[in-house]
Amino acid sequence: MSLIPSLREIGRDNIRKAVIIGSTAPLPRTLRVAQRRARLGALEVDIARRSSLIIIAHPKSGNTWLKVMLTRLYAQRHGIPEADFARYPALADANPDIPGFAATNGWYSYERAVGDLLQPGVTQDQGLKQKPVMLLARNPLDIAVSWFFQFTKRQSDHKQELINAGLTTPVDRGNIEMWDFVRHSEIGLPSLIAFLNHWEAALSQLDHTLLTSYEALRADPARVLEQITTLMGDSFSEEEIADAVAFGSFDNLRKMETEGFFRSGGLTLRNADDPESFKVRRAKVGGYRDYFSDTQVAELEGLVARDLSPGLKTLLGLESLQPAAPAGG
Repeated sequence: MSLIPSLREIGRDNIRKAVIIGSTAPLPRTLRVAQRRARLGALEVDIARRSSLIIIAHPKSGNTWLKVMLTRLYAQRHGIPEADFARYPALADANPDIPGFAATNGWYSYERAVGDLLQPGVTQDQGLKQKPVMLLARNPLDIAVSWFFQFTKRQSDHKQELINAGLTTPVDRGNIEMWDFVRHSEIGLPSLIAFLNHWEAALSQLDHTLLTSYEALRADPARVLEQITTLMGDSFSEEEIADAVAFGSFDNLRKMETEGFFRSGGLTLRNADDPESFKVRRAKVGGYRDYFSDTQVAELEGLVARDLSPGLKTLLGLESLQPAAPAGG
């Protein structure tokens, strides 16, 4: 009896993912990476094809928080019991009224498979391109700090291996300091800026899109949820949206994560003794300044001012940042 509920909580796609990871574990590293990239990439594309919304977001941009609120909207409307919401990523498996949400970075490791199909000029999967697609951007400086903690404290071994396999210099998460990760690693700040610029340009070539931000979601979650559900062709009352916003509040999600409420998905508790390992960690806009010296902050902000697209700087409220001084200047 105990096996059936556990599989029900995990969800079919997570089970498929676990089978791929487990069956390839004995392979030599090079073959293991190739097999996992191909097979997990195919699964990622399949998930996107079955989903009602594709959310493009770099890790630590609020995509899990957003998925929880969106799922809460539909779950409440269709009478899903509170206890069942503990397995929110798997609700769509057994409830056709609950839409699937494909959250992907479309950039690292196997998630690149979805990103490649959404690029301008790609014609082999027009159905995917016709879906609602949104970019959830975030200040890359705040992403950088949270991404460091994600990569060093929460990232699964298989995902870390796949990301490192694509780098010239792999990141040793057990022996890298935040500054080196953010400023000098291949998945640090310059990569985050490139990611955002890349997807802003790609979205401009698709038909059904929304460009919004973590900062907008934090400032006015009700308005952003309304924009997203409108993009999906749905509408919800102010009361329904207010319930989803309250459920997805920082304090409530942090409390539920701490208590181990979620039994599957990104909000499962990893290490109750390390607050920096929590998925719901700080939710602070501009919090990157707490981790660097004034000189370091100026250098990082200069890179963003110089390299982030004008449109994204406006969206993220970063127009006042001063570009980095030229070398030798």
